Amino acid sequence: MEIKPGLIQIKQIVSGKKRFLDLLLLGDEQETMLDRYLERGELFALYEGDLKAVGVVTDEGDGVLELKNIAVYPVYQRKGYGKRLIEYLLEYYRPGGRFMLAGTGDVPATLAFYQSCGFVFSHRVPHFFTDYYDHPIWENGVQLVDMVYLKKVF
Repeated sequence: MEIKPGLIQIKQIVSGKKRFLDLLLLGDEQETMLDRYLERGELFALYEGDLKAVGVVTDEGDGVLELKNIAVYPVYQRKGYGKRLIEYLLEYYRPGGRFMLAGTGDVPATLAFYQSCGFVFSHRVPHFFTDYYDHPIWENGVQLVDMVYLKKVF
């Protein structure tokens, strides 16, 4: 089921970002890691009636932006909301950006999602998830070890 254009609202959240914590933790399950970027990042919420998805983007300087977190409630996943939010963010940041990075685990389905949004492989950070998280992180039955960065040039 694909979403219908025109029925979606995307709002930038400037205060009270932690009220979206339940959803943000779906995209990054350790709150101390979220705390490293949430306040300095810009948070966007996608609504179609009710809240469906959120995304956090940070400005890393020199026209480099990073999609630090994107999350869609499980009941709304695979319906186009995540892709729609990424498309909006790419358009929003295009005027001042050179490219956007997105870091994720080395999971085929997740990598395929980002590739469907126009991202290509950039680089890998070995042992990121095992070095920086206080517990094993699992996605689709795969333990995450390395962070895989993808890049979308504006």
